[in-house]
Amino acid sequence: MSSLAYFMSKDTIDHFNTIVKPIVYLSMFYFFNNPRSSIWENYVVLVAVVYCVTGIGYTFAIFFPPGSAQLWSALLPVVLTLFSNEQKDSVFANLCYTKWALEAFVIANAQRYSGVWLITRCGSLVKMGYDIDHKITCILVLAANGIVFRCIAFFCMVIFQKH
Repeated sequence: MSSLAYFMSKDTIDHFNTIVKPIVYLSMFYFFNNPRSSIWENYVVLVAVVYCVTGIGYTFAIFFPPGSAQLWSALLPVVLTLFSNEQKDSVFANLCYTKWALEAFVIANAQRYSGVWLITRCGSLVKMGYDIDHKITCILVLAANGIVFRCIAFFCMVIFQKH
């Protein structure tokens, strides 16, 4: 069996988890919270985030031994969140998937504000450096990160002969 066919079959089967995990999370999230954004808006963002992080997980699982892969998978989101929140305009922050995920969630919630809250919303978005029209951009960047990390994972799988 070719390496590409093997990798694509594993990735295709894992798309079931990419679709189901956000539904499970949101069913619990909406039970405890009442966010302004709709379930559909949050679901779309979560699918993009899960797709992105599973690509990163593939790369770590292939490149590192199991213990190190788990450690990197746990620490990377924390470190990237610190970078993406502190330096909004840096090139590194723009590469962090956490910046784009946070911006997509904030925009999804901010779109539902009306009346006097609209002024507060606009001020908060400007202060954080977000644009209400960038929601699609955020989702596309997350999906692109997922594709890039899957390509890196496939490259590592072929180079290091790991399955």
